[in-house]
Amino acid sequence: MSTLNLIADYSQMVLSHLPGPTRHLFRNPTAQKAVGILAALTFLRATNDFFSRRTLQNWTSNQPWIPARELILLTGGCSGIGKQVMEDLARTGVRVIILDINEPTFTLPANVTFYKANVSSSADIANVASTIRDNHGEPTVLINNAGVGHEGAILDESEENIRQTFEVNTLSHFLMVKEFLPAMVKANHGHVVTIASMASFVALGEMVDYCCTKASALAFHEGLRQELKYWYNAPSVRTSIIHPAWVRTPMIKMLTDNEAHFRESIMTTQVVSDAICKQILTQTSGQVLLPASKSVATLVRAMPTWMQEGVRNFASGSLKKMCVLQTEEKAQAQ
Repeated sequence: MSTLNLIADYSQMVLSHLPGPTRHLFRNPTAQKAVGILAALTFLRATNDFFSRRTLQNWTSNQPWIPARELILLTGGCSGIGKQVMEDLARTGVRVIILDINEPTFTLPANVTFYKANVSSSADIANVASTIRDNHGEPTVLINNAGVGHEGAILDESEENIRQTFEVNTLSHFLMVKEFLPAMVKANHGHVVTIASMASFVALGEMVDYCCTKASALAFHEGLRQELKYWYNAPSVRTSIIHPAWVRTPMIKMLTDNEAHFRESIMTTQVVSDAICKQILTQTSGQVLLPASKSVATLVRAMPTWMQEGVRNFASGSLKKMCVLQTEEKAQAQ
């Protein structure tokens, strides 16, 4: 008996156990076509997901995750997203090292160590790297999380703030990788996690420098993947990039202080940390958009120009309106 006959017989058996109205519906030619199309789309989606996952893993298998073997290096771990990631990873028993320009204002877990360093300074990084290697060994996971953001239009923002945004949000990724990636390449084991933003895809007014740095973070991630495969022959070094939308952190205090006028949803740091930790603990490469409902943002560059501008107009217009209301409220309070 052929496979098709077996499928047909099984289908008839299943239909015979369905209620009368449902059985009649599934015997309708239009319903049968709809079910066939749905089944085909489900199959195509599953096939696409499979090839996407395997391609991102470079068709290599993961080694077992052994916390005692791993050493996670996290930049900007004393507040916001970084602090939440540190706490969540520490609970798994893995060793975590924080690099931050600011001292922690809380008690560190026993398996977490803090070192003060300016991650935009190659000299600072080199000095602390020597200490880390002497005391802990080579990091196997690097989370480039440190970030800054300053409000202000292009003509209003100071050169100092603009330079700091690029140095912390972009340059530090290169400097950290130059220092710590060689050991991962040599072992063909490790993970580089890049914290970007939905701003990687859509630039808004009053945060142009920040958007530029997050677009460059995406380019950094994509290029790093290529070099690991073709230049360094290290296909088992994983790479992940995380694109959160608005997250309730000190960086967006201006927005959270005026939340009544801000129409966008704001995520907790826990949502972002969960996504980052999942990538690390499953040793999975990938691109994660948060929330997933905003994944359409990745398609903006493929839209016709008038549609692209419409998306940017809507987002920038909402931000500008909130800023105006904020200014008016301050003037009334004085």
